Amino acid sequence: MKILIIAVLSAALCASPLAISLAETPKIYVCPDCGCPSDNRTFNKPGACPDRGMPLIEQGANQKQHKTTVAILLFEGAEIIDYAGPWEAFGEAGFQIFTVAEKAKPIHAVFGQKIIPNYTFANSPAADVLLVPGGAVENSMKNAALLNWVQKNAQTSKHVMSVCTGALILAKAGLLDGLTATTVSHAIDGLGKISPKIKVVGDQRYVDNGKIITTAGLSSGIDGAFHVIEKIKGMGEAQATALGMEYRWDPDSKFARAALADTYFPHFHGVDAQALSTQGDTEHWEAKVLFCKPASRARFWNCSAKKLWPKRRGRAVR
Repeated sequence: MKILIIAVLSAALCASPLAISLAETPKIYVCPDCGCPSDNRTFNKPGACPDRGMPLIEQGANQKQHKTTVAILLFEGAEIIDYAGPWEAFGEAGFQIFTVAEKAKPIHAVFGQKIIPNYTFANSPAADVLLVPGGAVENSMKNAALLNWVQKNAQTSKHVMSVCTGALILAKAGLLDGLTATTVSHAIDGLGKISPKIKVVGDQRYVDNGKIITTAGLSSGIDGAFHVIEKIKGMGEAQATALGMEYRWDPDSKFARAALADTYFPHFHGVDAQALSTQGDTEHWEAKVLFCKPASRARFWNCSAKKLWPKRRGRAVR
């Protein structure tokens, strides 16, 4: 009986402030769905659309709700997390997602995953957001049909986002000229070689140029997706979506793989080794590695000294 009484009192206590909160909820105004960049933005007072000048309307008052659409480009060798990570975030945010490839046959992504695209280049609808993942992009960068589709859809989309080496596809399509961009750490130099008009940076998780956003490698695409959600639906909705995914989203994160000091380590070829630990920051890195081949210490130092000692950023220690 005591438990029942406490529960009733708790319900009564919770009901009162809820009613007051609902009564005091301020009116929210939105731009009519007209296909401009301000669609889906919210405003706290009456006014005009900042892009088209149309009068704002009260949310829910004969308003046709537009569901944000996302087109995900697919190609042979696409990196799974590059499209799957943002796909999950966009889906949790209530966006409508579809995939597009050159042909209707299954696409072979990395690690053996097969995925059937929803549309082809010939019949894909327009989308609010165009997502270009990375992966094995060498053939895609030479595919005229793919580059033409990216160019065409970038013109009609409100937001364009690349993940990882997807930035190289945007660069080959001429969409990054005059912009600042980033990509996965091992492709930083390659991105700059595509066009001298691109300002390539390696110390940012994602770069927002307004319409076009490029993210660093792999998991960076998830952070980029939340940034797009924030641009479309606001910070609160982006935070709530991340919370629902149990993802620790930090909009101010400074983590950028390409900026870490281990990128100055040389690549060893012809060795058999196991990493025991590897950690550090942008100025210092310590790696403990067990080398099995070359077997003799003399041969190991002979093949490693030439690679380690010329590096001037850090200091190699024997």
